[in-house]
Amino acid sequence: MVVRREPTLADVAEVAGVSLTTVSRVLNNRGYLSQATKDRVARAIDQLNYRPNQVARALHGKSTSIIGVIVPTVALPFFGELAEEIENALAEHQYRMLVCNSMGRADREREYLDLLVSHRVDGIISGAHNDTLAEYQTVRMPLVTVDRDLSPTIPNVRCANEAAARDATRLLLERGARRPALLTSRTGPHNRREAGYRAVLAEAGIEPRIFTVDFHTPDAERARLIDAHLDAAAAQIDAVFATDDLSAAAVLDWAERNGRSVPHDFKVIGFDGTAAVRRALPGLATVQQPIADLARTAVDVLLSQINAHAGGEDAPAAVVSPIELPGLLLAGTTT
Repeated sequence: MVVRREPTLADVAEVAGVSLTTVSRVLNNRGYLSQATKDRVARAIDQLNYRPNQVARALHGKSTSIIGVIVPTVALPFFGELAEEIENALAEHQYRMLVCNSMGRADREREYLDLLVSHRVDGIISGAHNDTLAEYQTVRMPLVTVDRDLSPTIPNVRCANEAAARDATRLLLERGARRPALLTSRTGPHNRREAGYRAVLAEAGIEPRIFTVDFHTPDAERARLIDAHLDAAAAQIDAVFATDDLSAAAVLDWAERNGRSVPHDFKVIGFDGTAAVRRALPGLATVQQPIADLARTAVDVLLSQINAHAGGEDAPAAVVSPIELPGLLLAGTTT
């Protein structure tokens, strides 16, 4: 049986008829070498389809030109589009990325973080939604988060969630809702969309009603829990502001099954405005996050850190976190 293996630096040296040191000098463009020697090494590399070992390069203090990206799962429209936009932005700077799907599990996120650090990627962008992991505080490489507060010292790029949530809640009231509920993943001071909802209702003298279904709940169970919340409160609510579009879609499904006329006697607005959901539900009122701008800003901030580190400097001090970008309110036909 023939065992296939990737060619090594030694194989390149043998085919080119030069020493290992010479191959290394060609690859790293160090010292004087004749053009004939460079050409022999180049031909050997092409012949063998040799690929430099990026881990070995990192261990020698060289750039891998790879960025690690951690998300809950690219199966979710927002994170799938975010990952695509990050990849496009990185490619403009000749970087590639490794995408890690934490699947909502803290242990998996911890393992991926360790993998990325041990393989010496040039930097990490994290958009996973687990509770804060202590391991992030020990990371010494460039790090940026998207819509995730890890530490005051770690740049966080996000939509202006509170302002956008105020706009969404005001729209429900302007369209006639008097008892709007909030459907969100977790309640608390870190939920700025909840803060925007509460602020507008306080101004209007309306008592808030908040339903929570954890972000990482499996789809079938998630739908059941949303139905249970809405069934229990059906007589007390006339609108729902869902802090993500998939939840808003579940609310619309519940309304249809329960004979609620949208938008005449029941109104729904979501959050994210991804292309995938807008194709499936073109009339859904929502807040459209500036996904391309979020990705590009996260990449720009990360690359500024990488360049500073390469020059032996500390991370740039000019970055004020969080960096907030405005969302776009789309009124749709469900309000």
